[in-house]
Amino acid sequence: MFDWACTLPLAGWACDLYAEQRLLRIGLGIIVLVVFCILMVLIMVYAERRLVGFMQLRKGPNRVGPFGLLQAIADTIKLLIKEVIVPTNASPILFLLAPILVLAPALAAWAVVPFGDQLVLADVDASLLYILALASMGVYGVIIAGWASNSKYAFLGAMRSAAQIVAYEIAMGFALVGVLMAAGSLNLREIVLAQSGGIHQWYIWPLLPLFFVYFIAGVAETNRAPFDVAEGESEIVAGFHVEYSGISFALFFFAEYVNMVMIAALSTLMFLGGWQSPFGGEVTPAIGVILFFGKMSFFLFCFMWFRATFPRYRYDQIMRLGWKVFIPVTLVWIGLMGGVMFFTPYGYVFH
Repeated sequence: MFDWACTLPLAGWACDLYAEQRLLRIGLGIIVLVVFCILMVLIMVYAERRLVGFMQLRKGPNRVGPFGLLQAIADTIKLLIKEVIVPTNASPILFLLAPILVLAPALAAWAVVPFGDQLVLADVDASLLYILALASMGVYGVIIAGWASNSKYAFLGAMRSAAQIVAYEIAMGFALVGVLMAAGSLNLREIVLAQSGGIHQWYIWPLLPLFFVYFIAGVAETNRAPFDVAEGESEIVAGFHVEYSGISFALFFFAEYVNMVMIAALSTLMFLGGWQSPFGGEVTPAIGVILFFGKMSFFLFCFMWFRATFPRYRYDQIMRLGWKVFIPVTLVWIGLMGGVMFFTPYGYVFH
């Protein structure tokens, strides 16, 4: 919005000072979000190794640092100092660009995620649409990585992954349409505020089938077990990033875990009331952040739990689940929601 006060001669310096302060806040916010993502990935890598080791009666990392706490940092250093090898017949520019195309949307999506009522970097009206747009861009990096490697195995993994991502993105989008209908807004903060009042107001109850579809589709979207056929070592030798090494491979690995945390955060915001207390009433910002991370931790635990217990699905089973089960379920539930909202007072159904 154009500020007419800034046109006044005596107010120009104040407008310049405000613009500088705003840019400084945005810059600090970006740094905080990047550091947050790095710390979450390090914690997730360590926690997953320990938890899966516990479930499979193994010790997990226990050598580097007390209780193996520094193992993830040691692995990061190892990947940073390893040589990045570009295959002879690969397309070098696209080969090196692909990991960035996968990671950049994953990081940029966090700009609109609210951690509390006022704890958000950019409170835009169409924040949900913004996240969907960025989520759809990651598939381009995967396809480019497989094609630019000039390897039949990498290309086969890229095609598998692209088909899987597209199938489950449609189901996830339809699941979010139900949330949009219930909240009447594309703003993530307003979606959370629409669930205020206690646990009985959370959207997980009226949208329970959409909740399961969204979260399971999110597991498939991130190529996590048991949907990791794009990286099935026994079939296609690690999939689309088989030719990558060093920091290039680390960027793919980093993006996968950032996307896992994003799916957990969105599931919390859209179905479990975000930072809202299950008992209703106002909460302090600190308590709200603790509640938000507590709910998000449950979904992150589920990611690890699935990897430790479920066998890998066949590719035809994965595609059948996405196209013939999830998409019809979401369409039917959206139709039922529309009918209920048409014949019943809106506020009585969802508030």
